Amino acid sequence: MPGPAAGEGKVPFRNAKEEIRVGFGVQGSEGGGGGGREKPGARGQRQDIVWRNVFLMSLLHLGAVYSLVLIPKAQPLTLLWAYFCFLLTALGVTAGAHRLWSHRSYKAKLPLRIFLAAANSMAFQNDIFEWSRDHRVHHKYSETDADPHNARRGFFFSHIGWLFVRKHRDVIEKGRKLDVTDLLADPVVRFQRKYYKISVVLMCFMVPTLVPWCIWGESLWNSYFLASILRYTISLNVTWLVNSVAHMYGNRPYDKNISPRQNPLVTLGAIGEGFHNYHHTFPFDYSASEFGLNFNPTTWFIDFMCWLGLATDRKRATKPMIEARKARTGEGSA
Repeated sequence: MPGPAAGEGKVPFRNAKEEIRVGFGVQGSEGGGGGGREKPGARGQRQDIVWRNVFLMSLLHLGAVYSLVLIPKAQPLTLLWAYFCFLLTALGVTAGAHRLWSHRSYKAKLPLRIFLAAANSMAFQNDIFEWSRDHRVHHKYSETDADPHNARRGFFFSHIGWLFVRKHRDVIEKGRKLDVTDLLADPVVRFQRKYYKISVVLMCFMVPTLVPWCIWGESLWNSYFLASILRYTISLNVTWLVNSVAHMYGNRPYDKNISPRQNPLVTLGAIGEGFHNYHHTFPFDYSASEFGLNFNPTTWFIDFMCWLGLATDRKRATKPMIEARKARTGEGSA
């Protein structure tokens, strides 16, 4: 289960001894990290394996493999529901923790923030505060020991291995120095963090499982494994691809000097988050892409929320700014 939620409205940083919350308390997506413990190794630190996390994540993935056997036995509505829950899960990370709270690339009114916080709890990739704080560390110190999922340490580490060890002390130290007062000032962020365990049980497991059982008579067994376990496991791996594949494979038309790449497959799976070279070059852009609505479901969603009056102040990089940067640092530059 996740670590303790903050009480009395306070949201402290984790200290160097706190374990990562993985499996049924996972630190996923581009944010998150682990606890920290020093020992010799990279830059004088050895990172101990957290065997509890290895066991829980292995168990989760075994459950997901078993879930595949149940697909032919499930009602079509259950499969559609599982996919719908996947989309909600993804939006809780992409439109919520990532583009809204981590980068402040647009503004959201209270009803939208509540919806995104609920969807984020369905994602179960750490609460908004912790996800956003660690994601800001990832951007500021990308591909260094202060990056929670440093891609220079290899595919396995950047994809899932970073969840199996305690956090590098540089991640903790740099994270403590970041300004997160904007996160602490948001009552939705504070509320979700305080009641995170309850919200995860409800949104990540109970709602996805009970809806098919109560409404169209699916078995609880099928509902649980397909709409909860399989959906959760797929959503984790899809978002982890941004940390691994999108930092290793693809082109770099905006900045050839950084690791993040443009990867269409990641874009497809992570509903618009695969334009990663662009995103790390222009992290303030709400669309996370030069191409706006060109298969970017997260951008579609934010634009729709703006049309409804629930979102405002979308930030964009200008065309001259983009072209100048491509000419100066892109792969096509001198």
